[in-house]
Amino acid sequence: MALSFVVDPPLTPELREEIVRLWTDVTNAGGAVGFVGPVTAEDVRPVAEVAFAGVTDGPDHLLAGFDDGRLVGFLVAVDNRFGLKAHWRTLKRVMVRPGSQGLGYGAALLREAAELGRRLGLEGLQVTVRDGHGLDRFYARAGYVEVGRIPGALRVGPGDDRDELFMWLKL
Repeated sequence: MALSFVVDPPLTPELREEIVRLWTDVTNAGGAVGFVGPVTAEDVRPVAEVAFAGVTDGPDHLLAGFDDGRLVGFLVAVDNRFGLKAHWRTLKRVMVRPGSQGLGYGAALLREAAELGRRLGLEGLQVTVRDGHGLDRFYARAGYVEVGRIPGALRVGPGDDRDELFMWLKL
C-alpha cells in the first residue's frame, strides 16, 4: 500500500470524472453517500459539481486519497458559512472505493481529515451518518461520538426511514 493524500488537488476534468465514477460505484455498492442505488454517473454528476464548486470557488476542502496514483477515497470538509460556526467543519461524502474496505483506507482518510482540521485551526469535525449501515461504529473507532440523532429523518425507500446520526470529533 502506497497510500498518499492530497488536499485540494487540481480538479482536472479527469479527476472530476474519477470522483463521479467512485461516488457512483460506492452508491451502487450500498454506500450511504447521499443517494440510494442504483444510480448512474449522470445522477451523481450534478451533486458532485456543487461540491467541486465549493472547493474551487469557496471555502471547502477536498481531501483525496491515492494508492499508487489511483483514487481510492475522498471526502469534502465543508465550511459552515456562518461566523458562529467558523471553528468547526462538516465532513461530507466520506467514501472509499468498493473492494478496498478493510485495508485501512477509511481510517487513514479520517486521520488525515483530523490533521487537516488541526492545520486549519479547527476545534472539531462533525459528520452525519445514515443509521442501519454500522457506520457509527466505524466513526466511533476513529474517536467520533454520537451527539444527536433525528429519528426517521432519511427516507431511503417506501416504508424505510432511517435515523440520521450526528457524530463529533473534538480536535
